[in-house]
Amino acid sequence: MDRKLLEILEGDGRLSTKQIAMMLSKEEGDIKKIIDEYEKNGVILGYKAIVDWDKTDREYATALIELKVTPQYNRGFDAIAERIYNYPEVQSVYLMSGSYDLCVILEGKTIREVALFVAQRLAPLEAVQSTATHFVLRKYKDKGVIYGPANFDERGNCN
Repeated sequence: MDRKLLEILEGDGRLSTKQIAMMLSKEEGDIKKIIDEYEKNGVILGYKAIVDWDKTDREYATALIELKVTPQYNRGFDAIAERIYNYPEVQSVYLMSGSYDLCVILEGKTIREVALFVAQRLAPLEAVQSTATHFVLRKYKDKGVIYGPANFDERGNCN
């Protein structure tokens, strides 16, 4: 039941404990107790809405930055990852296998703002050996949610 409960919440965090209890054929009080325990223990870290910002007037630029870094003695990649994830612009930090060490996802108001962040805040960090920045041009699917079609016709005219 625990895995199923977490999958239900991950799919729709707005469901009430009553709805979840009905889905799992359990008592609402039991579901509430389990969810409270998951929140307390850090299994459930939060609840978020997925917003298609392209359908709003908000200006933003999202980038994926590849970082090659020098791991720190006795801390490995944790120290540099912690320093990076504490910047408010940073949305995600992942330790990667392959040709680079950390993948950093960040948002800024403009491409220029993101570029300046990389040049002035990330690249100068002592542990950072190199960076490669990739800008997101369009989201098709994010966190399991498919984004709607773009308002674009075959002639290249936006509707």
